[in-house]
Amino acid sequence: VKPGFHQLCFNSPYLDHLCAMIRETATLFPEADGIFLDIINQPGCCCRWCLDDMRSAGVNPADADERAVFAKQVSLEYYRATAEAAQHQDAAMPVFHNSGHIDVGNTEILEHFSHLELESLPTGGWGYDHFPLSAAYARKLGLDFLGMTGKFHTTWGEFGGFKHPNALRYECAAMLANGSKCSVGDQLHPSGELDESTYAIIGQAYAEVEAKEPWCRGAVSAANVAILSVTAVNPALGREHEADIGAARLLLESHIPFDLLDLSMDFNDYKVLILPDAVRLSAELSKRLQGFLDQGGKLILSGESGLNPECDGFAIDLPVVHTGVSPYQPDYLLPVQELQPDCLTTPFVMYLPSQRVKAHGGQSLGAVIDPYFNREGDHFSSHQHTPYQPEASGFDGGVMTENILYFSHPVFSIYRTYGAVILKAFVQKAVTGFLGKTQQVVTNLPSQGRVTLMQQPAENQTILHLLYANTILRGGAVQMSGGNIRNTSPVEVIEELNPLHDIQVTLRHPRPVSQVLLAPQNTPLAFTQNGSEITLRLDTLCCHQMVVLKH
Repeated sequence: VKPGFHQLCFNSPYLDHLCAMIRETATLFPEADGIFLDIINQPGCCCRWCLDDMRSAGVNPADADERAVFAKQVSLEYYRATAEAAQHQDAAMPVFHNSGHIDVGNTEILEHFSHLELESLPTGGWGYDHFPLSAAYARKLGLDFLGMTGKFHTTWGEFGGFKHPNALRYECAAMLANGSKCSVGDQLHPSGELDESTYAIIGQAYAEVEAKEPWCRGAVSAANVAILSVTAVNPALGREHEADIGAARLLLESHIPFDLLDLSMDFNDYKVLILPDAVRLSAELSKRLQGFLDQGGKLILSGESGLNPECDGFAIDLPVVHTGVSPYQPDYLLPVQELQPDCLTTPFVMYLPSQRVKAHGGQSLGAVIDPYFNREGDHFSSHQHTPYQPEASGFDGGVMTENILYFSHPVFSIYRTYGAVILKAFVQKAVTGFLGKTQQVVTNLPSQGRVTLMQQPAENQTILHLLYANTILRGGAVQMSGGNIRNTSPVEVIEELNPLHDIQVTLRHPRPVSQVLLAPQNTPLAFTQNGSEITLRLDTLCCHQMVVLKH
């Protein structure tokens, strides 16, 4: 017998019992700050109640797809019933249902939420790049939202565990920079006494938050680039997908502000849309994207993105001949000279198969070079894969036109999975060249620097957030029970907050700027303005700096 959590089905009498407890709590504590319902998940259950109800409804319990549809209906009833119980006395009682991640595109449940809380403990397995992606979607949903981190070194239930105070300072700053309010999780000791050290550490971070709040209230994203989420287009691919994560990481490390969209959102709010790796186009989506292009928008596509649902041709006008997917994994790429990473003039490995395309117009991104053969049972080569042939395959690594940039490899999934900096250098050169003057921020921040661009409409000002922290992996080879780290993964931590110096920023902004201030210091910062380009320089950046552009 192992200790841990056990899941109860919401289609059982348990839901009635749960709702009774919620009503009792709301009645006993009418002045409560809200009702927080945790670990909400309803898988394709086959308990006796589900089996009876599925058969009565004509659902085949042996069919996984039909079970999933039934489970979703059970989930919707859970949300309705529990929210009603929480608000049975006070319709304004805040209620939130936590599932560890806000599902992109699953908007039908949001009527049962008063607000959103983005669970994202960087040291608990989420990592420091999870929250920016989650917030990039949440801020588009029209609900108030909080970031949810923890005071722990690892994750929930770690009594006596503390992250470094600098880590919490950075995490709270990142929440503000992404348009979020802040919350820091703790777990109460059975004695009922609050831990003095915990709240001293939280207090240090919150003192900085309090000083920064005037420049964060009512802020909305000003990004002109958006990712159309793979999981929003095809929910069957799961709650999170490596293509979305890889695209977000490349944009974060390239200091390109972005939002994350589902299909309900307006594409025309942006100048550039990224469809990462696996966004096949229905007739309806193809029509929407063509309208976006006709209005002057630009598309970045990769891998299968842009292909029709059958994956046998492009569903959008792209000057290539497509002949299917490469039989080789991996193959290699030799970019054209202007897109080659600075340190290379030879082909580099691409890890995952490419789409076989030949450019017939536009600019080729480079030549795909095949290996001699795949490393498999009948053919063998060394420790990993077979070297590349001396001659190019005749297929292109992608194409760039005036309004479409296409990579023939699933470059975002490759970057998420392999983290190859050579690949990143190639993609960055292609993307920044394609964006041109559309790129909102150009800076000499290192790759671990983060940039967001927010607007405060009521104050008629734009806020540029600059963040930097050096994260590092520590530890490993530990087994935990009851928490989120259950394997031998190391923990991503922040310890020192080392200052950076001589930070150069060029900001492309369509509105004239009358004054630039550093906040919360409220001190003027020198700048030059040439048309829509504002150039400025910061002597020092330590953790987080807000730059206020007054219009």
